[in-house]
Amino acid sequence: MIRVLFNKKGGVGKSSLAVNLAAISAQQGFKTLLLDLDTQCNSTAYLNITSTEGPTIADFFRQTVTFHLHRKDPKEFSQPTGVENLDIIAGSEALAELESELHSRHKIYKLKEALEKLQEDYERIYIDTAPALNFYSLSALIGASHCLIPIDCDDFSRQGLYSLQQQIGEIQEDHNPRLIIEGIIANQYMANANLPKQIIEELTEEGYPVIPQYIGQSVKMRESHQAKQPLITLAPKHKLTQSILGIYEWLEKKPA
Repeated sequence: MIRVLFNKKGGVGKSSLAVNLAAISAQQGFKTLLLDLDTQCNSTAYLNITSTEGPTIADFFRQTVTFHLHRKDPKEFSQPTGVENLDIIAGSEALAELESELHSRHKIYKLKEALEKLQEDYERIYIDTAPALNFYSLSALIGASHCLIPIDCDDFSRQGLYSLQQQIGEIQEDHNPRLIIEGIIANQYMANANLPKQIIEELTEEGYPVIPQYIGQSVKMRESHQAKQPLITLAPKHKLTQSILGIYEWLEKKPA
């Protein structure tokens, strides 16, 4: 299973969710890969991986536009993390300088081919993306089977979701008919406020697959970033950890 976390709006928790869902997957015994496609490399830093050392996703894409007599297998670009069963293909700022050439040379399906190969080694793959529909996030949506969309519970996020659904629909029609919007994840949820509840209710009534487990506001996530440890290892009993675990369990238990 290949899950991509995507939203064109920044600051909605894509990297935090990608790392923590992948870490939970690994703890549950699945051989798991996290792929960081964001030039900010937040997922990579979160897991205490230095993107300037070892292989990165930029190295993978670079080999697709240069001649190699023997190209490396996609698995060779991964490296272990401090979490058992969890590997990462690290992010890189060099993705930005490669994007134009990759686009002009029509390499949009190269990631899909790599993901198909990587599924021979990994039972679960999570992909973190930049807050933009660029070459890399489009490549991820073409190669993934499931899309998770984190949102803030405000009207800007709701309007953005409408636009995002249309764009994903076009990707499904033109490139990847198997892609589904698996779930909408409500982040920074304020249980005592009326607006978040209203937006969740309206989106649910409109048929959006809002996951019935919300992520509240907590400083524990920032502490997790600073400690460079996923919540499941840093604070397994914390309410925030349990919320993300609830999301993971909902995703794993729902019908395929």
